[in-house]
Amino acid sequence: MVRPAATPNLAGLRAASVRLPLCFVLTGLLSLLVSAGFLLAQPDLLAMYHYTPHLIAITHLFVLGFICSIVMGAMYQLVPVTLETQLFSERLVKWQFAAHVIGFTGMVWAFWNFNMALVGAFGSLLTLGVGLFVFNLARTLAKVKGWNPIKFGIASALFWLASTVSVGLFLAASKSWNLISFQPLAAMHAHAHLGVIGVFVMMIVTVSYKLVPMFTLSELQNARRAWWSIALLNLGLVGAFAALLVQSPLKPVAALVIIAGLVLYGIEIKAILRARNRRALDWGMRYFLTAIALLVPLSILALVLSWSRLPVTAFTMQLESVYGLLALAGLVGLAILGMLYKIVPFLVWFHSYSRHIGRAKVPSLGEMYSVPLQIVGYWSFLAGLSALCVATAWANQPGIRWAGGLLALSLAIFAINMGNILSHFVRPRIVAFALKTAVPVKNL
Repeated sequence: MVRPAATPNLAGLRAASVRLPLCFVLTGLLSLLVSAGFLLAQPDLLAMYHYTPHLIAITHLFVLGFICSIVMGAMYQLVPVTLETQLFSERLVKWQFAAHVIGFTGMVWAFWNFNMALVGAFGSLLTLGVGLFVFNLARTLAKVKGWNPIKFGIASALFWLASTVSVGLFLAASKSWNLISFQPLAAMHAHAHLGVIGVFVMMIVTVSYKLVPMFTLSELQNARRAWWSIALLNLGLVGAFAALLVQSPLKPVAALVIIAGLVLYGIEIKAILRARNRRALDWGMRYFLTAIALLVPLSILALVLSWSRLPVTAFTMQLESVYGLLALAGLVGLAILGMLYKIVPFLVWFHSYSRHIGRAKVPSLGEMYSVPLQIVGYWSFLAGLSALCVATAWANQPGIRWAGGLLALSLAIFAINMGNILSHFVRPRIVAFALKTAVPVKNL
């Protein structure tokens, strides 16, 4: 009999609850592979300025199809676990999944053809799905009495998610019907930061306050520090959104407030890791912690790009693309890959093997995927991301293609490992215990 080590208590889950997050995960993985395929086929997209219909379409496929799908599926699973409550409604999840998939696929197609009217139509459907998601989790949060940093962070991320899609829908409507005049680049940058920092960075910070202690056998070291980190992120984001929208010279001030929150977050994560009882870090945690470390170059780059006197050259314009790559593919993408190595094996294990404990021999979590493949995928991802950032900064198309190929190799390795894990969902490896037989005693 093999039990998973250091996993959350999900004894109240039903089989259907496990399938729903996996639907979002599979949608996200498919979107990730399609996004990588597009960039591999058209490396020139990263060698030019990012305000182009095709690159905007691929970005939304990556953000809405990959990142949002994974985050939503993970939140449906993790929020009830971290707050020790039940999800408000599984039926809403099914309706939200349909609205989400139809909405983002339609938006990607509309952006590719730069049909802003259809962007608004499919964006409305996506907004409906996000509304169901926010409502479902808000009602789930309402079941939990009192406030703690985790509940505060999740509530903040839900608020910023609703704000991001609302702003995006408004921008699409304004573009189609000329409702108001605004600077397109400024509005796009403000919208992007609202989503990346408010939703994804906020979720990474909040969830890691629960999952890092859980998977390293540690605990939160300073709740006040965790509170302040999330509060500063919220405060800085309000300032950053306003400063970006009106192109204010105070952008570096807002960036420094956000960075202050991230510094407190880094200090707390370091304290959690120092106090851990599990000294060895598995590769899933290494993926995640490496993603967090990318906050350092991202913060430096954010300060540089926020400087109002930064000269506008071809190189500095390409640095904006590098900034986006580091944020989306590096920070958020790598963090998601790391957490999927922790979450998906347990979801599949719980569905396929939990009821057989004590009745048959079942595999451990570590036996459901290949650690050597994890290692190769980790290093090829970092090498590909580093090369892609350099090639993008210099608008080098051959370099972008080769670096993209290395990233695609890493993602293919990840997909193989996820396939190995998911195969246990379809065909569980259950081995019956050998029957004990009585041994005859010879007459002496």
